[in-house]
Amino acid sequence: MGRIYISAMDILYLIAMWVSGLTLLVMTLIIPVGIFARYVLNSALSWPEPVAIICMVTFTFVGAAVSYRACSHIAVSMVTDRLPESGKRLCSFLTNMLMLLISGFILYYSTQLCIELWEQPVAEFPVLTAGETYLPLPIGSLITLLFIVERICFGPQDKRPVVMLGSA
Repeated sequence: MGRIYISAMDILYLIAMWVSGLTLLVMTLIIPVGIFARYVLNSALSWPEPVAIICMVTFTFVGAAVSYRACSHIAVSMVTDRLPESGKRLCSFLTNMLMLLISGFILYYSTQLCIELWEQPVAEFPVLTAGETYLPLPIGSLITLLFIVERICFGPQDKRPVVMLGSA
C-alpha cells in the first residue's frame, strides 16, 4: 500500500512540477505582450494582466507543494541542527502538524472562496469566473496535504532511496 501511495505522489509531483513550470513560462511570455501592446502599440489589452495573475497564483500554490515535497523550501535549521535526536524528532513532528493545520486551513477557506465566487464574472477576462481563477489555491493546498501525509508516513523524499517509476 505504501509503495502505491509513494508512486502516486511521484506522479502527482511530476505533474505539479510541469504545471508550475509551464505557468511560470506562460507568465513570463504574457507580461511582455501586455507591455508591448500598451507602450508600443498604444493599445492596452485587457487579458494579459489577469492571465499573468492566474499563472502567478498557480505557480505559487502548486510550486509550493512541489518545493515542500522536494525539501527545497526555505528552512532555517540552525537551531534544530544543534538539538539532540529527540529534539529534532519533536521539531519535525511539530512542523508536520503545523503544516497539516495550515494546509487544511487554506484548503477549507479557499474552497469556500471558490464556491462563493463561482458565478462572479471577471470583467477583464470573461472566459473564467472569479471562483475558477482561485482554483489553484485549494488544488495546491490539497497537493501539499497529500505530500505532508506522505512525509509523515514515509519520511522526507530527500531521505528515501531513489526508485524509478515502473521498477519494483
